[in-house]
Amino acid sequence: MKFTKPFLFLIFLIYSGFSCAQSSKDSDLDRRVKNFLEKHRSDWNDMNVPYTDGQVLYDLILKNEYTSALEIGTSTGHSTIWIAWAMSKTGGKVVTVEIDEGRHKEALKNIEEAGLSEYVDARLADAHQLVKELGGPFDFVFSDADKDWYTQYFKDVDPKLETGGCFTAHNVRNGFGGVKDYLDYVKSLPNYETTIDGSSRSGISISYKKSK
Repeated sequence: MKFTKPFLFLIFLIYSGFSCAQSSKDSDLDRRVKNFLEKHRSDWNDMNVPYTDGQVLYDLILKNEYTSALEIGTSTGHSTIWIAWAMSKTGGKVVTVEIDEGRHKEALKNIEEAGLSEYVDARLADAHQLVKELGGPFDFVFSDADKDWYTQYFKDVDPKLETGGCFTAHNVRNGFGGVKDYLDYVKSLPNYETTIDGSSRSGISISYKKSK
């Protein structure tokens, strides 16, 4: 089939218009999220990650083009916003779990203010139980809840984590609770490659799943 020049030009105009509209939408959301994060940069004191650690999570997701995230421990939503912002670029979504009702409600407000509600499925639940029940699959996981349960969270998620996916955990430099046991366990697995991000003062372990 031959296309005439006017027809091809029309297709070009339609595509260009769509691309510009999409770019404008993305830029508007980027500005909104950046403004929110800057405005609240010094406010994240309630069991949230620092700004630089949020950036680490965001960069990991974009670098690997992850689209299905699980966050264990929402707190008031700082890390959730970084993850959801990345998901808005990859076309994905994050399921996040928080047991404290007050923090959960505040997180919902923060996520809405940042303009990211459509990229977040926020659950008020006990992660000890819910993580076992979630179907997945996931390609990115961030664990930042009770440290004594890190190893169990990992074991519950592992069957649902896709090959090439990444399981991250926060505060691994501090040696809280069961962090050492968790690191010893995950580093012993031959199908995972684990490192600790050097830019994070608290320490973020990054475990890539190489095979099932």
